[in-house]
Amino acid sequence: MNHTVRVRYAPSPTGEPHLGNIRTALFNWLYARGQGGSFIVRVEDTDQERLVPGALNSILDALLWLGLDWDEGPTDDGKGNKGAFGPYFQSQRLPLYHQHTERLVASGSAYRCFCSSARLDAIRRAQQQQKLPPGYDRLCRDMPEDERRRRLDSGEPSVVRFRVPLEGATTVHDIVRGEVTWENRLLDDFIILKSDTFPTYHLASVVDDHVMQISHVMRAEEWLPSTPRHLMLYYALGWAPPKFAHLPMILGADRSKLSKRHGATSVLEYRTQGFLPDALLNFLTLLGWSLDDKTDVISRADLVRHFSLDRITKAAAIFNAEKLTWMNGVYVRAMSPQALAEQMLPFLERQEADGGLPNDIPMPLDRSYLLRIVPLVQERLKLLSESAELTGFFFQEHLAYDASLLVQKGMDAAATANALRQSSQRLAALSSWDTATLEALFRPLADELGIKTGQLFGAVRVAVTGRTATPPLFQTMEALGKERCMARIALAIDSLKP
Repeated sequence: MNHTVRVRYAPSPTGEPHLGNIRTALFNWLYARGQGGSFIVRVEDTDQERLVPGALNSILDALLWLGLDWDEGPTDDGKGNKGAFGPYFQSQRLPLYHQHTERLVASGSAYRCFCSSARLDAIRRAQQQQKLPPGYDRLCRDMPEDERRRRLDSGEPSVVRFRVPLEGATTVHDIVRGEVTWENRLLDDFIILKSDTFPTYHLASVVDDHVMQISHVMRAEEWLPSTPRHLMLYYALGWAPPKFAHLPMILGADRSKLSKRHGATSVLEYRTQGFLPDALLNFLTLLGWSLDDKTDVISRADLVRHFSLDRITKAAAIFNAEKLTWMNGVYVRAMSPQALAEQMLPFLERQEADGGLPNDIPMPLDRSYLLRIVPLVQERLKLLSESAELTGFFFQEHLAYDASLLVQKGMDAAATANALRQSSQRLAALSSWDTATLEALFRPLADELGIKTGQLFGAVRVAVTGRTATPPLFQTMEALGKERCMARIALAIDSLKP
């Protein structure tokens, strides 16, 4: 094994890219980038029956959205290969697996098994009834060679099983979990080549990791029980195994397996909901790794610089949806108004049914106008999907609201209408329209009218926005412009007539 760091992310395109799966990709990517190594994406598509159309494109799309670029693997569209160790689709590497299967059979480390699925099901049921651990009973392990050859030549379906030693133990030196040992007698003779001539994960991953010179295998904790099988394959083939690191599970707040009830599980759903890629990347890194047990917000550059395998935790990571939303808000507030405006645009220009602005608002939006609005909502915005809700009144021609909202506490409709008329007259006379000028007009006007500033400001706020809670009133009015504010105040006055 060479000393260059080469790590891989090996998804099976059997569904949407979920958080735990992408967290594995992220840890591999961070380690490769921090160590000056290579990050490889390899598509494990040997389980042909479970392949889902479009799943691979979703997985690659999630990686690209998060900025997890790969040095070798499928092309961005998933239709080609890039890199010297390709192809990177296991379905295109069958001759390689067959070659090494034959090596194992020839050396006596593997054998052909002709047991039918019906027989295996019967064995499994009997073991369950007797409360015995499930496993193959090794019927074909010591079959006479002439019988094996006869049945093979006759075309009888068969698989190839690995001949697990019946004595001794196998130990993995795991970077995260330390030494873990299994007694060989408790492991069954596992299948390495299926009857359809496709390899199982056990054989394909070992062969590919060796041939692709993978130095470290970082994968989910659920693969830890398979590791002794993989080590046996390495030893039987005469290869040095890579270093293993099994990553902690991600659990929901109730410490159950992460599922839909804990929030979205597909990474692309988080994109749709308006999370920023850097925020999600930061959050996912902290699910099983920490910088110093106190720092939460860490830039991408710092994550690459500081990520180390010795800081990966053994304990399960707890997914906290509220913390993710909070963190996204932190990243939103740190953006420049120009960058945030560009991020908000696709969410504003969606169809109304998908959370965008009302369909009667002309598209595309005026970028310069949006840029004046962004600083007013940036502090309140947590998710990009909230953009339309927070800014809609800036773009709407006609506001729809209950006229009773105009009447503030301690006032009646007549007093409110009078306050708005006086406001309209003073505003009409203004030669400039900016925050300072507007505030200088309205504060003394409240005293003249004998009402509180909160009462006057509240009535004007509802009149020009249709809402009781908005960004700062005078900055909002400056952004809306004189013509739009005057027209809206006139409509508000009309709505208060008996």
